Amino acid sequence: MFMTVYTTLLQVILPLMIPVLVGALLARYRQLDTKPLLVLYLYFLSPAILLDTLLTAEITMGDVYKTVGFSLLNLILLWLLALGLGRLLRLPQEEQAGLTLVTTFTNSVNYGLPLVLLAFGQLGLDKASVYVIGQMVIVNTIGIYFAARSHFSVKQAIHSVFKLPAIYAAVFAFAVRSIHLELPAGLVSGISMAAAAYSPVVLVVLGAQMMNVSKVKLDPQVVKGFWAGMSARLLLSPFAALLALFILQIDGILFSVLFILSCMPVAVNSVILAEQFKAAPTMVAKCILWSTLISFPLLPILISLVQ
Repeated sequence: MFMTVYTTLLQVILPLMIPVLVGALLARYRQLDTKPLLVLYLYFLSPAILLDTLLTAEITMGDVYKTVGFSLLNLILLWLLALGLGRLLRLPQEEQAGLTLVTTFTNSVNYGLPLVLLAFGQLGLDKASVYVIGQMVIVNTIGIYFAARSHFSVKQAIHSVFKLPAIYAAVFAFAVRSIHLELPAGLVSGISMAAAAYSPVVLVVLGAQMMNVSKVKLDPQVVKGFWAGMSARLLLSPFAALLALFILQIDGILFSVLFILSCMPVAVNSVILAEQFKAAPTMVAKCILWSTLISFPLLPILISLVQ
C-alpha cells in the first residue's frame, strides 16, 4: 500500500500542487487579482470542459440516476451530521450555518475534476461530470438556504442557477447526444482546446485563494466550530459517503469517483456564501485553507484504497 500511496503522490498530487503553488506565490509576491480569472473560469473554461466531456462521455442513464441519488442522499446525511454536531456543541446560529456549509459542500469543481482526471483517466472524468453539474445546482439553491434561512428566496436561488453558463452547456450536450448530432470538427477541436486550459487555470486560482485565506485571522470564539467543521469534512464525511454508496449499491469506477469527490476539501464557494449571509466567514475560510492542505497527503491514501 505504501508504494501505491507514494506513486499516487508523485503522479497525481504533485502535478496538481505545481499550479497551486504558482498561484500562491503570485498572490503573495505579485498580488495576483483572481477576479478576471474567476470570470474566465466561470463563463468560459467551466462550460468548455463540461461540454467537451459530456459530448463524448461514456455514461448511461443508470449512471445519471445513481449519481443524482447519491448526491441527494449524501447531502442529507451530511446535513444531519452538521445539525447534530451543532446542537451537541451548542453553536450559535451563525456558526451552525457555517458548519453546515463546511460539512456539506466540497471543492469538486476546481480541485476535484483535475484530480479525478489524473487519478482515474478520461473515464473517471466522464463519471464525474454529472456529479459536478449536480453540485453546481445544489450549491446555488440549497447552499443559499443553508447559509441564510432567514434571507432565503426560492426565486433568487433559481435565478442564480440559470446565471451559470455551465448549466446551458450541459443541456446543449445532452440535446446533441439525444438527437445524435455531429458537430463540425473545427468546433469540437476548439472546445477541446479550451477544456485543456481548465485544470491549470483553476488550480492557479485555488492557490491564490488559499494564500488570501491564510491572511484571515480566526476569531477565538469560533475555534470550537472550526474543529467541528474540520472533523466533519475530513474524518466523518468519508463514512457518510460509504453509507450512501452502500445503500444505493454503487460499484466499479463510479463508486471510486463519487467517493473521492465526496471526500474533497471544503468548497471555495462556501466562504462566498458565508460572507454574503454572515455565516461565520472566518471559520469557513480557515476550514477551506486547512482542509485543502491536509487533503494533499490524505487523498492519495483514499485513492489507493479505492483503486
